Amino acid sequence: MNIDQLKTIAVIGAGTMGSGIAQVCAQAGYHTLLYDTNPAMLGKAKDQIKQQLQKAIDKQLISAADRDSILSHLHFTDRFTQLVADLCIEAIIEKLEPKVQLFRELESQNGKNCILATNTSSIPVTSIAAGCSRPSRVVGMHFFNPAHIMKLIEVISGVDTEAEVAQLVYDLSLKLGKKPVHAKDAPGFIVNRVARHYYVESLKLLEEGVADLETIDRLLESRGFKLGPFRLMDLIGVDTNFAVTSSMFSSFQYDPKFRPSRIQQQKVDAGHHGRKSGKGFYDYPTT
Repeated sequence: MNIDQLKTIAVIGAGTMGSGIAQVCAQAGYHTLLYDTNPAMLGKAKDQIKQQLQKAIDKQLISAADRDSILSHLHFTDRFTQLVADLCIEAIIEKLEPKVQLFRELESQNGKNCILATNTSSIPVTSIAAGCSRPSRVVGMHFFNPAHIMKLIEVISGVDTEAEVAQLVYDLSLKLGKKPVHAKDAPGFIVNRVARHYYVESLKLLEEGVADLETIDRLLESRGFKLGPFRLMDLIGVDTNFAVTSSMFSSFQYDPKFRPSRIQQQKVDAGHHGRKSGKGFYDYPTT
C-alpha cells in the first residue's frame, strides 16, 4: 500500500488525544472513524471538535464551508465492527495489555495490509507488536497534545516494523500538515526522553519544599518555556504524564533519576487529572 491508496483511518479512543487526531485526519480529507466504547465520550469529542473548528473560523483560518466539509469526513461510532480501515491509530490507556488486545481484535477484522499505529508515549513499540500476528504492520505514530495544533509526530519503528510501513506513516504525517521525525524504539523515544526531567526535577523541588508549584512554573516560564511544568502536566493529563514516567522508570531498570513522584501519584489516585477533569495541580472551570 502507498500513500495514495490510503483512504480510511480509524482512531480508537475519543479522549483529548483521540479526538484531536481524528480532527487532523478529517481536515486532510480522509474518511475518519472515531471509536469509543462510551457514547458520552463520543458526544464530548464531537462538541470539542466543533469548538476547535469554530475557533479556527473566528481566526479566519478556515471557512464555514471548510468546517462542514471536515465534519462530513468524520463518523463517530461505538460499534467496534465498523472499524475496518487502511490505518488504525490507537489513543487508549497507556498500558501494554489493553493496547495489545485492541490490536489483536483489529487484526481479526482487517486485511493483512492494514497498518496498526500506536500513539503510545513510552511503551516500546516492539513490545506491542510482539503480541500481534502481523508485527511488521505495527508502528508508532506519536502525536503531541493538542494534536490539532502541535506539529511534531514521532514515527517509531519496532524491531519488526517494515520500512515501507514507517515511511508511509511518515508521508501521511506530512499530508496531515505535521513535521514528522523517524525515531528508534528506545525508552521515551526522543521527546519524552529529553523532556522527562522537566517534570521529574520540578516535582522533586515541590516534594522537598524548595518552592511552591506556582513559583516553579513562573520561574521556568520566565526563562522562555511557554508553560511551566505543572501547567503543562495539567494540559497533557496528570495521569498520562504519570503513566509515562512510570513506564520510563521501568524501562531504565528503576534508575532513581526517573522515579515517579509521590505527589503526582496522589493526584492520580484522587482523580485530579488536570484540565480534562477540572482539577489537577490547578483548578479549572468545568463549563
